[in-house]
Amino acid sequence: MTFLRTTRAIAAFGARRTASINTTPNTAALFRTFATARPDIKPTNPEFSSGPCKKHPEFEVSNLIKANVLGRSHRSKIGKERLKFAIDETRRILQVPDDYLIGIVPASDTGAYEMAMWNMLGARNVDICHWESFGKGWFADAMSHLKLEDNCGVTVNEHTADYGSLPDLSQVNTKENDVCFTFNGTTSGVRVPEGADFISDEREGLTLCDATSACFAMNMPWEKLDVTTYSWQKVLGGEGAHGVLILSPRAVERLESYTPPNRPLPKIFRMVKKGKVDGGIFKGATINTPSMLCVEDYIDALAWADRQGGVKGLIDISMSNLNAIEKFVDDNDWIDFLAKDPATRSSTSVCLTLNLDADQIKSFVSLLEKEDVAYDIGGYRDAPPSIRIWCGSTVETEDVEKLLPWLEWAY
Repeated sequence: MTFLRTTRAIAAFGARRTASINTTPNTAALFRTFATARPDIKPTNPEFSSGPCKKHPEFEVSNLIKANVLGRSHRSKIGKERLKFAIDETRRILQVPDDYLIGIVPASDTGAYEMAMWNMLGARNVDICHWESFGKGWFADAMSHLKLEDNCGVTVNEHTADYGSLPDLSQVNTKENDVCFTFNGTTSGVRVPEGADFISDEREGLTLCDATSACFAMNMPWEKLDVTTYSWQKVLGGEGAHGVLILSPRAVERLESYTPPNRPLPKIFRMVKKGKVDGGIFKGATINTPSMLCVEDYIDALAWADRQGGVKGLIDISMSNLNAIEKFVDDNDWIDFLAKDPATRSSTSVCLTLNLDADQIKSFVSLLEKEDVAYDIGGYRDAPPSIRIWCGSTVETEDVEKLLPWLEWAY
């Protein structure tokens, strides 16, 4: 914070000096140039990508070979032990209830979420909430691919809002219907309110929650969630291609009591054998071959998370990063949050609008990358013209603070 305070003090002094001088247009331009001089200090790590995300600050590749699991089968004794250990540590650190199941599945968060949709949807009417691209994709799955209304005779209700806002969640029938929603919109920077209180405590349907950019950086109200999915490439800075699927007892009951009509399931989606959930998936017997290197990377990230104080410590880091940006936005009228309501601002995928057009924003992003100050901060391709700064827990607040003067300079 000292660096940021010093920078602000210098800028404020320059502004007072400019105001005290009877400036001509030329001298005013000169003072603006001095006020936005190229900063001297860069972020120690310029990686602000929203996925795959920055590795944790203590990451060393050499740590990943200590378990001697590389080159071994995932079906070997040590392979199964390491996969089971990853599941057990996930439960402990995320504080997942003992009667919930946790499995490592193929194809990142997308694979985990569609695995749940393909197995479970169709038994009840469905409310699908979306306010950014990935949630919109789940709606398209339900309508165009699963064709729930035609094939299952259920109603699919769409609850949507523009980028930057949430739909009216009070209109979602969480008591009677299945509900699909994204906990944190990675491409819009808008999250559901803390506690997800829009979900009924007396629900009869299931809730399917895409929490890929929320798990480990936001409190998960497990009592409200029946299916939760994420990828460890987000908040923990792990590698891509693997998803995590967490099921409540109610989700397990649905799997064992409902078979969707005329719905072929590819092998990597199959969770039920002879009418019972395949328990092996949730003990480390993965459906297909995982990367044991990626598993070791995940275990290493979990150990780092534990050293930070678990979920609470990780939330504190992410909130500190968001707070630094909030102060900067308050001090500059050319930049603002895409999220309209401060209560729904994401603390991980922080999306910001600038007083620039789309081409200028591309130049802004390219300039910062060329300076090795910030990589991969362009807004998502379907989002309004914007930038997106990853502020998850592996990003250090000092680096966010060092980035901010560069944003002003680039602007």
